[in-house]
Amino acid sequence: MPEDPATQMSPDDQFAASPEQGRIAELEAELARMKDHMLRALADAENTRKRAIKEREDAGKFAVSAFARDMLDIADNFRRALDAIPEDARKGDDPLIKTLMAGIEAIERGLLKTFEKHGIKKLEPLGSVFDPNFHEVMFEAPVPGKTQGTIIQVIEPGYTLNERLLRPARVGIAKGEPGGDSGPPPRRVDETA
Repeated sequence: MPEDPATQMSPDDQFAASPEQGRIAELEAELARMKDHMLRALADAENTRKRAIKEREDAGKFAVSAFARDMLDIADNFRRALDAIPEDARKGDDPLIKTLMAGIEAIERGLLKTFEKHGIKKLEPLGSVFDPNFHEVMFEAPVPGKTQGTIIQVIEPGYTLNERLLRPARVGIAKGEPGGDSGPPPRRVDETA
């Protein structure tokens, strides 16, 4: 008696030919799609969580920016008050002037110490190279022996709040000498932010 062709097929061929196999393949493909979708959703949720944490931290660090900017005017006024006292009065023996100066200096030191405690740092760029990310040029002047872009005068100090610029330092810089070596060009502005 001749053998049945179904019995001549290998067990794998018989399994592949069954309608259940097609359904299993569909379900496995659907499972793979759902698993991929789930992994992407989890990654998206994790990224959203990290972004929310970063935004909350930034809000905590920089929420006081407007208040801090207003306080800078007070710090500037203490310095102006000290600078307004004539040199001869500073060196004189008048106890009233000495007490007044000591009081203003103490308040200024306390204010700057409080600034630093809360992440506000004073920029003192005198002698450094102009950086448009932290400085604002108010004037240029030819200064023999100084490289172009070197800060020669600080008109108003700048400040940062947690490494972010709060107010640029207003400065005067050395201008390149006409027809001579003007030195290295000033730094370019970082526009990636």
